[in-house]
Amino acid sequence: MKTVKISEFKAKCIEVLKQVKATGEPLVVTLRNDPIATIHPYEASTPTRILGKLRGHITIYGDIVHTDGEDDWEMEV
Repeated sequence: MKTVKISEFKAKCIEVLKQVKATGEPLVVTLRNDPIATIHPYEASTPTRILGKLRGHITIYGDIVHTDGEDDWEMEV
């Protein structure tokens, strides 16, 4: 992993960030030879699909739209 002093990073920030993006290699920023930060290139993640995610994993038995629950409830008039 490549290292750079913080003074050099401050002076050439945009150039250093462009190099990280181009090479894909992370960069360690040091202050008096002590690592203080790591810079990684940005990785865009693909959004996970929610609708239809369980297709093929769930089996539905019977009618889920029209249920016969009339006997389960009592109503006082």
